[in-house]
Amino acid sequence: MSTQTMRAVRLHEHGGPEVLRYEVAPLPEPGPGEVLVRVHAAGVNPPDWYLRGGLTTMPGETEPSVRLPVIPGTDVSGVVEAVAADVAGLSVGDEVFGLLRFPSFHGSAYSEYVAAPASHLARKPAGIDHVHAAATPMAGLTAWQFLIDAGHEHPSPFQDFRHRPTALDADTTVLVNGAAGGVGHFALQLAKWRGAHVIAVASGAHESFLRELGADRFIDYTKNRPEELVHDVDLVLDTVGGPTSRRFLRTLKPGGSQFPVLPGEFDDKETAKLGVTVSSAQVRSNGAQLAELGRLLDAGTLRVAIDSTFPLADARAAHERAARGHIRGKIVLTVA
Repeated sequence: MSTQTMRAVRLHEHGGPEVLRYEVAPLPEPGPGEVLVRVHAAGVNPPDWYLRGGLTTMPGETEPSVRLPVIPGTDVSGVVEAVAADVAGLSVGDEVFGLLRFPSFHGSAYSEYVAAPASHLARKPAGIDHVHAAATPMAGLTAWQFLIDAGHEHPSPFQDFRHRPTALDADTTVLVNGAAGGVGHFALQLAKWRGAHVIAVASGAHESFLRELGADRFIDYTKNRPEELVHDVDLVLDTVGGPTSRRFLRTLKPGGSQFPVLPGEFDDKETAKLGVTVSSAQVRSNGAQLAELGRLLDAGTLRVAIDSTFPLADARAAHERAARGHIRGKIVLTVA
């Protein structure tokens, strides 16, 4: 049994950002099908603060699977340090990035080293640094699996049928609510890549940023109600969710779809009467899809926006930044 150690951020109890402790932890050993990654950067995502706050059962699970202390985090970019004997295609020294073990709380990304399933990794795009690579996996794969290809047969825990993306082309109009956030800014760009006309909804401070990313129309939700200005949309991707999400149903044309990234509150009778579909997906680790995103990043077709970076030791400050909201792009932890 290894007695080697590393530095990591761990939770020994649930609570606010102050419970994130930067400390010495055991160095993981890669098991079958895994590689050991020396982490250079780790993305900060909503499941990280849900776990910190006390959520220990992933949607779809029946039993809590978290034992304290636990290392939060799922998104990493780094360098392969060791490779299990049964792993092909990755070698020591390869630069990789990935969404680790999702859906679960066992990614353990807030650390100097992480044991990662090789199938959850892709080669880091040569044209972007570790910070931008670590910002991509969860947000980029969420946008990809909602809009382009689910990549798996598992239905979301919030519905009993498999999510199927809407075909996107020049005849399609897509509204992205929360377009400046992590998932939103990827979704806007992927829809544009497929040729769609994209309406971006965010606060006015983000207008120039979203137009740079290709938004055809911008709506400042602090000044206007999108549902009163927009009609005959083919698809709404709502990255905000919640009880007000259903207001976007009235922007859809008959046969249109609304994809809530976070759970909303919908009435089956209302959706049936409007002739529209509501469908959700649960993002899953997928190295092959991440490689597709990597190619788009390398080509400059996709850009990753970084809201802010913090040293791993300052994970508390990163979570405090997340709690303040109005995030543009992604928050990333850097590992020296």
